[in-house]
Amino acid sequence: MRWKDGRRSNNIEDLRSSSPMAMGGMSALGRVLPLLLRTKIGRGILLVGVIAYFGAKWLGIDLLQVVGGMQQPSQQNTQQLSPHDQELADFVSVVLADTEDTWLPIFSSMGKTYQEPTLVLFRNAVNSACGYAQSAMGPFYCPGDQKLYIDLAFYEDMKTQLGAPGDFAQAYVIAHEVGHHIQTLLGTSAKVHQAQQQLDKVSANKLSVKQELQADCFAGVWAHHADQQRNIIEVGDIEEALNAASAIGDDKLQQQSGTVRPETFTHGTSKQRVEWFKRGMEAGTMDACNTFAN
Repeated sequence: MRWKDGRRSNNIEDLRSSSPMAMGGMSALGRVLPLLLRTKIGRGILLVGVIAYFGAKWLGIDLLQVVGGMQQPSQQNTQQLSPHDQELADFVSVVLADTEDTWLPIFSSMGKTYQEPTLVLFRNAVNSACGYAQSAMGPFYCPGDQKLYIDLAFYEDMKTQLGAPGDFAQAYVIAHEVGHHIQTLLGTSAKVHQAQQQLDKVSANKLSVKQELQADCFAGVWAHHADQQRNIIEVGDIEEALNAASAIGDDKLQQQSGTVRPETFTHGTSKQRVEWFKRGMEAGTMDACNTFAN
């Protein structure tokens, strides 16, 4: 992927040099817990803590976030970012800028204003308007604050665990999350959420699949315009993106755990994800991305 000469986005929020809010408290608990369990007094303290925790939960208070928030000012990650980390952040900034350059004119042609999202870089865990999240959840978009969140260690997981290496595969991940931002701006996400409240779990999951596949299609629309207007795609890039879309299909991920349950799918099968990305890429229009009509 030709990216190094690309424009950098101003909408990057880099939190990698700050420790996550609740990680310090949780790691400390892990060290102290064995000691508490050894004594009668310690077990008593632990019992009081458990009662307090679930009592707070009943009242709608998350004590882990409260304690983590209290610890945040004194928790600083003093590790310096490696040159590789810096280059990845640079790459992400270029990709985000490229999505901005794609969606601004598309929205303008519809008589709408494209509100650029912010992309948050973090390590291990992060607090968002959608709640506390750990890296294990993978990249995500939060409509509450209109921000994309990614721990760049996920890219290493894509290569080593999912078998989906390559810079264009990494760009596809960002473009997919931007696709969810598009859905928020258009009101699609709110409509899906409202409809899901009236449905059983299986039906709600089916709506979630349609929403995710549309985000894949929007990622394809970005790829179409990015290549036509800025010539960023090199030989093998499309295959990288399709491979990434296939690698994170619900059926393929569930196969790795041994049991495939279609009724629990929330993102779509590998075949579906590849198909909708290709539709968006080939057509280059949002009209090609009406997953809800199928």
